[in-house]
Amino acid sequence: MERPNILFIMTDEQRGDALGGLPGSPVDTPYLEELRNAGVDFRSAYSACPVCIPARRTLMSGKTPYHQGTLMNYNIPLDSVTLPELLKQANYQTHLCGKLHLFPERKLYGFCSADWSDGPYGSAAENDYERYLKEHGLFREAGLGHGLSYNGKIARPWHLEERYHFTNWCTEKALEFLERRDPSVPFFLNVSYHQPHSPCTPPQYYFEKYMKKVLPEIPYGDWEGELPNTQTGMPVNAWRIDVSDPAMQGYRAGYYGCIEHIDHQIGRLMYKLPENTIVIFASDHGEMLGDHGWVRKRSAYEGSAHIPLFFVFPKEFAERKGIKRGVSVSHAVELMDIMPTVLDLLDLDIPETLDGISLLPAMRGEALKREYIHGECARMETINSGMQYLTDGKVKYIWYPGLGKEQLFDLENDPHELHDCSGDLDCQEMLALWRQRLVKELEGRGEGFVSNGRLVKLNGPTRLCVDEGQKNGDVGISNTVSFF
Repeated sequence: MERPNILFIMTDEQRGDALGGLPGSPVDTPYLEELRNAGVDFRSAYSACPVCIPARRTLMSGKTPYHQGTLMNYNIPLDSVTLPELLKQANYQTHLCGKLHLFPERKLYGFCSADWSDGPYGSAAENDYERYLKEHGLFREAGLGHGLSYNGKIARPWHLEERYHFTNWCTEKALEFLERRDPSVPFFLNVSYHQPHSPCTPPQYYFEKYMKKVLPEIPYGDWEGELPNTQTGMPVNAWRIDVSDPAMQGYRAGYYGCIEHIDHQIGRLMYKLPENTIVIFASDHGEMLGDHGWVRKRSAYEGSAHIPLFFVFPKEFAERKGIKRGVSVSHAVELMDIMPTVLDLLDLDIPETLDGISLLPAMRGEALKREYIHGECARMETINSGMQYLTDGKVKYIWYPGLGKEQLFDLENDPHELHDCSGDLDCQEMLALWRQRLVKELEGRGEGFVSNGRLVKLNGPTRLCVDEGQKNGDVGISNTVSFF
């Protein structure tokens, strides 16, 4: 049987609970819901480093954030072999439409070709979306003509004709590729949308729809006052927010409107997709959207780190591989698992250098050989610390090295993380287990996270880029203050 085509759809900053058909979700996504219900849905999927560049480097390389080299947005080339590179070697025609967000700009990283733009704004190298706007008589950075920040909490309807929207442009370019591709070889098409990342500017229909909706109450944990709060939400690009701020209704309406807009554009793709095509859907990270007084990402909380991830297979292919269709999988998985999974599905060799694991066993109803996933970010704004976290999808442990503070959440009974049970007497045994698991993950690291088998409180955030000295464990970052 000929190898299947692959359509990999990626959104930016889409929460794991922001899909139609999920309990409590206010967003309508009929096409994505149809795909998810027909495929294998990983309900405990996470972004290990929930920030754009490290998340995408992790996905492209199949390596942990630490091993691919960045623990925050940082512009260095990715020196690992990539998924599109290996697929190109296997005679796939690989093409990108939309956002890549890797450095240097315009480097193809294994794509045979690209309609590239990292968003509706300018870049060092003129991007293809800007060129498209200029060809239609619009001015440079017309995509930001509404005046909104691309990291801010202010939202509004799209200011140009809908056909000029970045989401529509990505879809149009994908449709052009499907029409003009080489029909003698299979394709790997990555359609990478910029939204629902801000600026949240869906076309007017979608914005008004969610402005009129009664949206779910914003969760606010009983622990929130224990973390430093140096921002009250006044700056446009704030990280902390007053949940009663009237701007939050518009921000959430714009956010959900962007997702439904993307869903309808995905519907256009589905009508043109060849039958023998695997569809993969994921996001690079989530968005706090006001949860616990936070917006944006970087944190380990569900809004930020939990992402959607599902695979949809042609019937004959699924039967041949023993894959169960229309099922939900509870194993904790991560973006680095996508690359080895795709290679395994295609019977291609998986490089030994990869940290991710193939999810094919889970698709067959078998257990995965991993108890939990580990995530981290070098810097969280407003609290003078980075974060480390572990989760198996049922329990989550968070450690803030700059604060010397830990949190523990029972995700099965408290999915919105309303209660930090790290101080509960009946949770101390569980807390000690997860703490030691993190010690094992971090032992020997150059930042000095662990000493004498215990977690160490540091003096603040750690480095954004992992150099070779840190990898070898011989570069200290902060002085020891106290232990956990």
